[in-house]
Amino acid sequence: MPLEQKPLGFDSAALEPSIDKQTMEIHYGKHYAAYVNNYNDAVKKQPELDGKPLHEVLAKDCAMVKEEIKTAVRNNGGGAHNHALFWEILNPAGKPGAEPVGKLADAIKRDFGGFAQFKEKFEAAAKTRFGSGWAWLIKKGDKLEVISTANQDSPIMQGAFPVIGLDVWEHAYYLKYQNRRPDYITAWWNVVNWKVADDRFGRAK
Repeated sequence: MPLEQKPLGFDSAALEPSIDKQTMEIHYGKHYAAYVNNYNDAVKKQPELDGKPLHEVLAKDCAMVKEEIKTAVRNNGGGAHNHALFWEILNPAGKPGAEPVGKLADAIKRDFGGFAQFKEKFEAAAKTRFGSGWAWLIKKGDKLEVISTANQDSPIMQGAFPVIGLDVWEHAYYLKYQNRRPDYITAWWNVVNWKVADDRFGRAK
């Protein structure tokens, strides 16, 4: 059963002014679609992967994947998985100043000292990721950590559970923000769905 695009769940203009409609249309309809399609093409060369949950395929640095398709699966499977998470945590009803809720809020306070300290660390990871990649809040073991990954690498490849992730590839922000990645990062906080993030944290293993 081929991997399918996860529905966006909201109108492409719903995140304005933080993320503009045209960027969302291209990001979801072109970039994400390409990752899904290219992943499906790659796994045709290893049929036993067809229908396997993507997080299992990506686990342990794609350990179950044949070497001849590992790069394609890593790049495109990682891209598909990362983007599916990205759409999940975006919130059209987001409000400036919103903060984490529930058990996630408690864990952020425990592991970072508070939301402000976490936010500063997360923004630094996003701003300093050279070239293309992602910034992440992950759960690894019993603790939360902030990391960044290159290209479409997923924390799952490192044995970690991604709670939230921020896409800092230029395709995620360049039409509106051009080279002003810090402005995009600041605006992104306005559309984070902290309820979904808390639910994801609750599922973390």
